[in-house]
Order: sequence, then C-alpha cells, then structure tokens
Amino acid sequence: MFIINHDITDPYFNIASEEYLLKNFSDDIFMLYQNDPSLIIGKHQNAFAEINHAFVRENNIPVVRRLSGGGTVFHDGGNLNFCFISNGKEGNLIDFKRFTQPILDVLLELGIPVQRSGRNDLTIHDLKFSGNAEHVYKNRTLHHGTLLFSSKLENLRSALKINSNLYHDKAVKSVPSKVTNIREYLNSAITLEEFKGLIIRHILSGKGNAVPHEFTQTDHHAIQQLVQEKYDTWEWNYGYSPRFKYKNQGTSGETMFEAELEIEKGIIKQAQIKANNKIILELSHLLKDVRYNEIEVSNVLKPFDKFISLDLIKILF
Repeated sequence: MFIINHDITDPYFNIASEEYLLKNFSDDIFMLYQNDPSLIIGKHQNAFAEINHAFVRENNIPVVRRLSGGGTVFHDGGNLNFCFISNGKEGNLIDFKRFTQPILDVLLELGIPVQRSGRNDLTIHDLKFSGNAEHVYKNRTLHHGTLLFSSKLENLRSALKINSNLYHDKAVKSVPSKVTNIREYLNSAITLEEFKGLIIRHILSGKGNAVPHEFTQTDHHAIQQLVQEKYDTWEWNYGYSPRFKYKNQGTSGETMFEAELEIEKGIIKQAQIKANNKIILELSHLLKDVRYNEIEVSNVLKPFDKFISLDLIKILF
C-alpha cells in the first residue's frame, strides 16, 4: 500500500488526483489531504441547486464535481479528507464499514463516542462530522470521506443554504444534517497535524507493506492535465448537471417579474420572462441557448439596463 500525505490545498488538483490514482495505479493507496475553502458536489447532482450562489461568488469559492455520487460537502483548512483506493473482487467492492473502521478506531482511542449513522455518515451524539462516498472503476474502489476537525461551520452552513423550491429536477439531493467538529470532543487538545499523524500511524500498524509515496513530476503533469481537461471546466462542474427547470418571481419597484427556465447541460433551452403577467418576448428569446451563468446572462441583458432592474438578475438566480 502507498501512503500519500501532501500539502497541496488546490481542490481542483486534489479531486483530480483521486481519479488519476484510481485509474493509473495498481497498488492499494491511502491518501490524506486538505483543501482551500471549496464546495465538492456529487457526480449526479445539480450544481445550480446545491449551492448558495451569492455566498460562493462573494467569497470566490470553487465548486468542483467529484467522481463519486452522494451529496455536496464543504471543505476548508479545518477539514481533513481521507481517501482509500483498494483492489477487490466483483460483488465485494462497495464496503463503507471496511473503509471507515480505521477512522473510528483512531477516534475511539481518543475517547470520542463516535458512531456510524445510516449508510455512509459518521456522527458524534447524532451530529455529523464525516460524510463518505464511493466509486468503482473496474476492480478498484475509491472511497473518500470528510473529517470536520476544526472547520468554520458558519461558512459551511452559509455555502449550502439554498431555496430548493426554485429547482425542479430528478438529480440526487443533498440531505441537510446538523454537523460538529471533532475538536470539540477531545479530552486533550491536539492539532490537526497531530491528528493526521495518529491516523497515518494507525494505517501503518495494520499494513506491514505500507510505504510513503510522493507525487512525481510525471504524476503532477498528468493530474494537472486532468484538471485542465475536466475538473476546472464549467462543462464538468456545472454543465454535467441533469436537466432541470427553474421558477422564481420577485418585484422591482412596481413591477412583478416571473421567470421560468428550462436548462439542459447548463444551457438555457427555453425561457419565459413575464413582467406584470405580460410575457417579454424579446428577453425570453435572447436568453435561449445562453449558458446559465450570472455573468453571461447579465451580458445578454445589458442593452436593457435602462428598462429593467438588476433585481431581474437576482430573480433569475
């Protein structure tokens, strides 16, 4: 088994590295990493419906779609991510209990009353601190999970605060959970680095053939190429979202606006904009075939600045 513990905090690189290791190595792998503040969404989710667009925009938070399913999670410097990549046999590849057990062992040794909840969460007193997901490629399993150690939970809540009633789709929905940080339950204070060390020592103690591995120049180049071609593209992170409808309304002065959009692969396929119950045909036609992106939509509507308010942009998003 290779053990990888690096200090790269670029979420695009780290999420891409998991796919690279899964598909280009044959050894079992255990990896620990941290990300700069970012939102990591499940493969089959509607990115538009999972995030607080205003908070993401104001704080320049990257949104990255991962290879596995499941719900959206928030990463920051107080969150530790762990990843197992393991060879197996067909019919025995999905195993959340197996891959989360080492984490439970470490936390139980620290005196923390940790439990499994449902299929893939870890909790302390019914408060979630770890969400887990898996993806199978041929005979290899990618299992990854979050470990909220000292995250800024107010940012987590703000980033995931959405109005789900505006979006109508069949995408996988995130299930809101009350969360907590591991640090709150430690009998003796330790740093996140010390916590990482405890996990690595535990993995080493159970794997006699485990050896450290550092990304080579070849690894870096291949991962960066995957970032450029996939993980840092609008088409993957947003455009991969399932087809959905968006409906919203609001007022601007004495005008009541209503917006109804049909969006496929991140592109507005149909739009109906009403003002005081009258369809504005020109606006509706202009939005057709435009990326559902606040900047691009704003640019399309710019010639109408004198006649419509910026409130309409807010209604559209």
